[in-house]
Amino acid sequence: MIMVLLDGILRLALLLATLWGALALGHRLALPRAWRGLVVALWLLAGSIWLWLAWQGARLGPLAAMAVQMIALLAWWRRLTPAKDLAWAEDVAYLATGDVEGQRLTLHRVRHFDWQTPNAARGGWERRVYDLRRLDSVDLFVSSWGRPGIAHVLVSFGFSAEGAAEEEFVAFSVEVRRERHERFSEIGGFFKQYELAIIAADERDAVRLRSNVRGERVTLYHVTLPPEARRDLLLALVAAANDLERQPRFYHTITANCTTLVFAMMRRIIEGLPLDHRLLLSGLLPGYIHEHGGLVHGYSLHELRRLGDITERARQAHDAPDFSRRIREGVPGWASPDRRP
Repeated sequence: MIMVLLDGILRLALLLATLWGALALGHRLALPRAWRGLVVALWLLAGSIWLWLAWQGARLGPLAAMAVQMIALLAWWRRLTPAKDLAWAEDVAYLATGDVEGQRLTLHRVRHFDWQTPNAARGGWERRVYDLRRLDSVDLFVSSWGRPGIAHVLVSFGFSAEGAAEEEFVAFSVEVRRERHERFSEIGGFFKQYELAIIAADERDAVRLRSNVRGERVTLYHVTLPPEARRDLLLALVAAANDLERQPRFYHTITANCTTLVFAMMRRIIEGLPLDHRLLLSGLLPGYIHEHGGLVHGYSLHELRRLGDITERARQAHDAPDFSRRIREGVPGWASPDRRP
């Protein structure tokens, strides 16, 4: 019985190693497509041979052969390094670098695109200065496109207005830093295909792109962090972006994405936050936050989701200068102008 179990484990390991190696080579081998396809085919052929021999009862031979292949593959894999200067796509051309002097936060590249289509926009990047003493809110935008559990998360920080001015918001997005010719692939995100980016953007850019241009469903959740934690989270995002500017990292679909990166920061700010499967499925993140008391009290998760669905309001307020105020109408935590949760 034990030998049957060990044979099963061996065959499964050979199968997984074969598939992983083929995907890694297919996504990252720097060869013309035809040559890359040939290498992948040879890898699959070799793995199939070792797997066939294992099914015939051989153990040591297939295991040793695959071990040699994997050692060579992993030696190449570890030498892959993220790039800093490439021909980046326009929407990820700059990272959200910033610095703090006293109570003043300066973000050097805040994106303010006016999107015409999912791939074309007017606008650019600008330097913006924020008074940290006026930081008074954190919101979570969850943008989904119909795939269960899968969504993109934005973290937006609000600064109270001076005089008659509107409250000012800046949204942070952790995403892939694609080259101009690249398209996003969730599978490629497992195989060092993209660098990691932290982008700062105007809400009329980052939110409208998803709700109004891409046609995604966007839900807003007001997060009830204490003032010091709000500030710490904002500065942690800026520090992480500064670090990326100095030392690039690879994006990873699970371990370095829009949810797990922010969670790692929050875990340093709030002790005792447990790991949870919902951290791997961004669309389920609000349930995790609600369970740990991070959303507006007195509402069920279903009510927060229903009242926080801003999709239609965002479309109606498309060109409105007070876009951020209008999408928050009726959202728990933002129900009245003088709210201070």
